[in-house]
Amino acid sequence: MSKIVFDIETAGEDFEKMDDFTKEFLEKKAKLKVGDGNDDEVAKEMEKTKDSLVFSPLTGQIVAIGVLDVEQKKGAVYYQTKDSDNAEREEGGVKLKPMTEKEMLKKFWEVTERATEMISFNGRGFDAPYLMIRSAIHKIRPTRDLLSNRYLSLQRGLKHIDLMDQLNFYGATWGKINLHLACRAFGIKTPKDEGVEGDDVTRLFAEGKYLDIARYNARDLFSTAELYRYWDKYLRFQ
Repeated sequence: MSKIVFDIETAGEDFEKMDDFTKEFLEKKAKLKVGDGNDDEVAKEMEKTKDSLVFSPLTGQIVAIGVLDVEQKKGAVYYQTKDSDNAEREEGGVKLKPMTEKEMLKKFWEVTERATEMISFNGRGFDAPYLMIRSAIHKIRPTRDLLSNRYLSLQRGLKHIDLMDQLNFYGATWGKINLHLACRAFGIKTPKDEGVEGDDVTRLFAEGKYLDIARYNARDLFSTAELYRYWDKYLRFQ
């Protein structure tokens, strides 16, 4: 049985390709936020709305799913590509495997079946719900419940260790933190050291830079795994 780090990368839909009703709905929401603002303010709010499409599984999609065995230091990144030249390859112990979103989700749930711990950073607030909703959209039933109980001491069977929850003590201290800040504090190389971050993924996907996304996801996995080792050694009580 394994301790598996997981992480996803998502991309928002192209607003211009959405149906008219959805576009009108989002435009109305933007206007309500601005209130009596002028056209420039409405336009700025609409740009924020378009940028935020990536954060919902109803208006976005998963373009990469990464899994890494903490003990073996080996894993895989399943990623979407429209480039027929992108064949499966291995880099630094991680297999980069081109797949459709549906194929990625099926493979992810197969991996969870052999895990005793699933480890994430903000996985309860983002990755796990996103994975579950996108799976349902593709008519795939999740094989494990990654949201059974937020508190680690109350979890039974498969444990989902959300390191953000653990490092801010379930929000009792300084609220949300990001992976970069946590890694920086512990002296861990962060995935952003090479100039890519999550906010870039939608753009990179539109530009066809699929391998850049997969490699960024792999860096996320290794950073999260190293952070887990610190937490496990110095802060773990359950």
